[in-house]
Amino acid sequence: MKLCFNQATTMVKSSLELDLQFCEKHGYDLIEIRTMDKLKDYLKNHSIEDLANYFKTHKIKPYAFNALVFFNNRDEAGYKEIKEELQYMCEVGQKIGCPNIVVVPLVGTDKFTYGQIKESSVKVLHELADIAEKYGIRLAIEFVGHPQCTINTFGKAYDIVQAVNRNNVGLVLDCFHFHAMGSRMEDLKKADGSKIFILHIDDTEDFPIGILTDVDRVWPGEGAIDLKGILTTLKEIGYKEDMVSVELFRPEYYELEVEEAIKIAKEKTLAVVGKYF
Repeated sequence: MKLCFNQATTMVKSSLELDLQFCEKHGYDLIEIRTMDKLKDYLKNHSIEDLANYFKTHKIKPYAFNALVFFNNRDEAGYKEIKEELQYMCEVGQKIGCPNIVVVPLVGTDKFTYGQIKESSVKVLHELADIAEKYGIRLAIEFVGHPQCTINTFGKAYDIVQAVNRNNVGLVLDCFHFHAMGSRMEDLKKADGSKIFILHIDDTEDFPIGILTDVDRVWPGEGAIDLKGILTTLKEIGYKEDMVSVELFRPEYYELEVEEAIKIAKEKTLAVVGKYF
């Protein structure tokens, strides 16, 4: 199992340069790059060619851009922005060898029926997949375990992926989001493991379903998520990506030195995932 680092874990103190430096030092294989802040900051003093050359000369490789946000149920102007941003991500991704883009559903107070959500999502994902396909890039939908997210359970997300039925459209399975809105293990057991493109590992404090937020995340193995159930089921259904990405948004962890956080994240992740993969 290849170990990946999601930059959210050190978001406050770190930079793309520091994350790459310490992830390389501590033996990570892959990185998920935050495009909305860390990549933009990097490009103030570097070029895309600099980043491409870094990956050519180091062990660590880019695995995904995180993220193209709020892709569904948008107005015309919002959808135009989404397509333009995707085009940019694909162009950069092709240059640096980044094969995946995480796409996040709309989160907000506007109410839509599930029929409206599915219709918009399927239509938009077909159009976005057409763009990404030209660059050899896949789109991974990350359902968000929060009541105000339009796609907030694994079952609903998988239903949309099946309806789209494209080789370059799959899912992110984030263990926190799976737990946070009570996604059902039986839905995961019935899924095709090859449609899960990215696995996010994390854990959470034992707050009730429906009120959890990202700041409640804790190191893998230190919380209430049934990680054993999720990981054993993934193995049973043929999860094939051979990667796991550690992603946390814990305020206390942001106080750690960047290298210490990266080191602990690796140790905690391997201690959990190593039992099953």
